Amino acid sequence: MGLDIIENVRLALEGLKANKMRALLTMLGIIIGIGSVIGILTVGEGLSANITSEMAAMGAGNVTIYFQERENEFNDNPIAAMQAYGIPEDDFFTDEMFEALLERYPEAVPKLALLETMPGGQVKKGHDYANVSVYGVNENYLPLNDISIITGRNIRAKDNEGARSVAVVSDKLVNNMFGGKPEAALGEEVQATLGGEIYTFTVVGVYEYKQNAMMSMMSSSSEKDISTELYIPINSAKRYNGSRLGYYEYAIASVVGDSREVAGQIKDFLNRYYADNEDYCVAAMSMESVTDMVSSMMSTLSIAISVIAGISLLVGGIGVMNIMLVSVTERTREIGTRKALGATNNNIRLQFVVESVIICLVGGVIGILFGALLGYFGSSLLSAPSGPTASSIVLAFGFSMAIGVFFGYYPANKAANLDPIEALRYE
Repeated sequence: MGLDIIENVRLALEGLKANKMRALLTMLGIIIGIGSVIGILTVGEGLSANITSEMAAMGAGNVTIYFQERENEFNDNPIAAMQAYGIPEDDFFTDEMFEALLERYPEAVPKLALLETMPGGQVKKGHDYANVSVYGVNENYLPLNDISIITGRNIRAKDNEGARSVAVVSDKLVNNMFGGKPEAALGEEVQATLGGEIYTFTVVGVYEYKQNAMMSMMSSSSEKDISTELYIPINSAKRYNGSRLGYYEYAIASVVGDSREVAGQIKDFLNRYYADNEDYCVAAMSMESVTDMVSSMMSTLSIAISVIAGISLLVGGIGVMNIMLVSVTERTREIGTRKALGATNNNIRLQFVVESVIICLVGGVIGILFGALLGYFGSSLLSAPSGPTASSIVLAFGFSMAIGVFFGYYPANKAANLDPIEALRYE
């Protein structure tokens, strides 16, 4: 049996060599199908890994605390249960709530990062400008979001206590306005036009701007016109916004231990303050759960697209069956001669199944190489270069063999069942 298979493999390879163009056209559907599947899985894997690493850099152990409408209270999907806006001022988070939270869980929740949004606008110095989104933050916000200070310092607690007009700006802003020298920006005053009002800030720090892969794909802005974040003390932002007493936007908790478990504890604790609130409640979402959800979504999307691309494998398999039927017709006299010399039906059947499998395997190898190159270039364009995984290569080989056996069996069975006398008479 083993010798028969080796001999049939040798005959199949010689047949491919003798009819190169026909063999290539037969394999084309297999090559395109396997290549598409490998390419899509590679791009999906690279993009998923990139998004996961970026989220981890943002703080895999962080928990985001935000308001949620009561009607979405039991929705476990953090994307579907988006943050609620338009919260009445009486329902804002308060310093007393957050202080009580930190006292209740001093080890699990050592720090809180707070945020207040201001209108976006432009920062100007003479004729130079930079587009900015302005956020009021406390001293914990930048460290918890993995924002690295290049030179100068972070926003301090004393800046908030005095509601000082200081700012931490991006290196992109420095490139636009200070000739790319971070040190030259320190101590300089810049004017920001925000929502029709003009504010003056003294630059105390410069951070490294990082644009994630998804945003870089979606953004069509030139390097000079990219909008970056400008951070000021949160109490300064409150003063500019109208001296609000509480916090209506999300807060970020740095947690120790199982972030999902701590998120549940934070949610339950803060919701005690909103037990009688009919409209809003508090939600707490761990970054780890979001990362898992995004990875799952990307995997599902890749598989769905791969299934669609795999339709071409069906077309390729039909092509293989068609060419094998033609081959059976062309070699009818050869089949008759082999049967007359003692070849059994199983010998003939095995010969044609092996030929079909060899065609599909060779096409599969070419398809894997094509898909690997396609996937690498595609993932590189998304700033997430990646190569095919071992599992996707094994899957591709498995599909190639399965297609070869499935679509080769009918022609092989037809050849095996030929009457030897009729086959010898065939012209």
